[in-house]
Amino acid sequence: MRLRICAVGRLRGGPESALITDYLTRFDRTGRALALGPAEVVEVEDKKNGGMAGEAALLAKVVPDGALLCVLDERGKVMTSPDFATQLGSWRDQGRQDVAFVIGGADGIDPALRNRADAALSFGRMVWPHMLVRVMLAEQLYRAASILAGSPYHRV
Repeated sequence: MRLRICAVGRLRGGPESALITDYLTRFDRTGRALALGPAEVVEVEDKKNGGMAGEAALLAKVVPDGALLCVLDERGKVMTSPDFATQLGSWRDQGRQDVAFVIGGADGIDPALRNRADAALSFGRMVWPHMLVRVMLAEQLYRAASILAGSPYHRV
């Protein structure tokens, strides 16, 4: 099952970029034996300043056809890491070929795109900077693969 993180904005070099690369590399290594991955980040930039609707149109273009659409949104479901791992494994076991995780810009995700989503995930009741959410998602993907693989990375 291929995973695509579709995000608004360009993340230049720096600590966030290094962390994302590290966690997605770990995810790909761990997930390969579990039929999870590869994972990639696809960035879009709204150069026409179309607001949330413009961002949503760009995001929709990079979501693979037929992909399960999961938005990262403060109104989404709050899950434990083991629950997220179970969900990822369930999507895989249902035969999903692609899962697209969508991260909006500073103003969030346009309601029209949010309403099309198959799932909505929240990293808690606080609002996080959209660039930091990428890091958090990449780490949780690696953690989920580790949990499914039975590795000691996640301790309870």
